[in-house]
Amino acid sequence: MKLTDQNNEYIEILKKFPKKRIPLSDEYKDIYIQHYSNNRSGSGISNFLSQYMESWMHKRVSSIKGNKILEVGAGNLNHVKYEQNFNCYDIVEPFVDLYKNNSELSKVRNKFKSLSEVKDKFDKIVSIASLEHLENLPKDIMICKKLLNEDGIFQVAIPCEGEFAFKLGWKLTTGIAFRLKYNLDYSKLIQYEHLNSLKEIQIVLENNFKIIKFERSPFILPIKNLSFYAYFECRII
Repeated sequence: MKLTDQNNEYIEILKKFPKKRIPLSDEYKDIYIQHYSNNRSGSGISNFLSQYMESWMHKRVSSIKGNKILEVGAGNLNHVKYEQNFNCYDIVEPFVDLYKNNSELSKVRNKFKSLSEVKDKFDKIVSIASLEHLENLPKDIMICKKLLNEDGIFQVAIPCEGEFAFKLGWKLTTGIAFRLKYNLDYSKLIQYEHLNSLKEIQIVLENNFKIIKFERSPFILPIKNLSFYAYFECRII
């Protein structure tokens, strides 16, 4: 692809933001927080399997050590245990209820509800299964770039949203369990939560950073449409 084509593709993607979530009906709203919490903690067989598979993302991100770490979209702090020998660990997570009673909280220095609150700089910024949720992805990526030290690393791990294997995976696991438990269509929650595709995220990243490594999860096959997760290592251009 030519550089001009890449620029034009990025310009077209920028026009989509900020994105808006679809409205949830009351029956979805009533179960949303509890279901999301269960999903992040691995509660239930389907969620446990999902968390087991997602461990690939956590292991890839923690493979590079960081002294001063910021996690974007920390959820219920399920990544903290994978990181070792850090000096400070700050998090950005708007849903305080997800982590407020978590045992890993003692390892966290500062807690922020949005990236705009963060003023410090970091040698490692990480995001695991979070960028697909962001309503204004390009803006948040540019903030991450400003918060990263010149020689720092930005590590991103995400589901392969928009590709065949990932969709089939949740349809045959969480989707079935959700239908059996609530008699509701899980695709509505996916549509509500997953605003950004793998392709969109990749284009935004490569227009703000130098991607020095890109990998796909080994589940099924590590190629497009046959992998569940993707991993990026990014440096400042």
